[in-house]
Amino acid sequence: MAEIRVAREAGACYGVERALAMVESAAEERSCAVHTLGPLIHNPRVVADLEARGVTVVGSPEEAAGDALLLRTHGTAPDEERRARELCARVLDATCPFVKKVHLAAERLSAEGYQVVVVGEAGHPEVEATLPHAPGAVVVGSPEEALALPHARRVGVVVQTTARRALLAEVVGALLGTAEEVRVVNTICEATAGHQAAADELAREADVMVVIGGRISANTTRLAEISAARCPRTHHVEGADELRAEWFEGAGLIGITAGASTPSSQIEAVRERIARIVGA
Repeated sequence: MAEIRVAREAGACYGVERALAMVESAAEERSCAVHTLGPLIHNPRVVADLEARGVTVVGSPEEAAGDALLLRTHGTAPDEERRARELCARVLDATCPFVKKVHLAAERLSAEGYQVVVVGEAGHPEVEATLPHAPGAVVVGSPEEALALPHARRVGVVVQTTARRALLAEVVGALLGTAEEVRVVNTICEATAGHQAAADELAREADVMVVIGGRISANTTRLAEISAARCPRTHHVEGADELRAEWFEGAGLIGITAGASTPSSQIEAVRERIARIVGA
């Protein structure tokens, strides 16, 4: 009989749990319509559940004028937040506290005269919300991109909270060869690093790995990449309904991990579905 094991660190992080608690409270109060500025978290199923309860996604503060607006976990540009507070009846800041640290670090480095480099994924909502906190900041997603930057004497580095530590080390190594001074503020979230280490650990032993979370979630995608590097039979799903019986044929150990935007209820649903499939 197959063993099903959940990674020692998996699923919703503190920032996500905090945001979900905030939106639940706002939805229950029903004092006015409730919206989120962009998807609250990168989990389409959670977002769909919220919408079914009347919590809708808007693309700008103007669309929520007069109503309640939650600022997403990935952060908000200062101008957007200012407009939200001017236009909306109520603004709830669900920005992850660890993302706030990135903003503060970028502001501080910029004020001290550093050319700010944000190590991360260009276009990601967290990165896009960080850039306005340091005018002139640039995004770097690889050591090659770092080497291609115009020369800057003093470079200050912050990191997308869900980035890999290996990427940070590679980019910093490249910058050290071009700048006279490189100051690094490691803003990778501890939960992210823990999730990645636990996934790597479990994938080394597992015959099959199941990674749960939104396909648009950067941290979940990285968990899938890490798992696949150790366990070729890795499958990324958003929910239990996507599981296929043939995936688990001949498996002795089935590992499960989940991204930081995945509630425990979704993990348990997947575990129970796998148990039914394999008869565990």
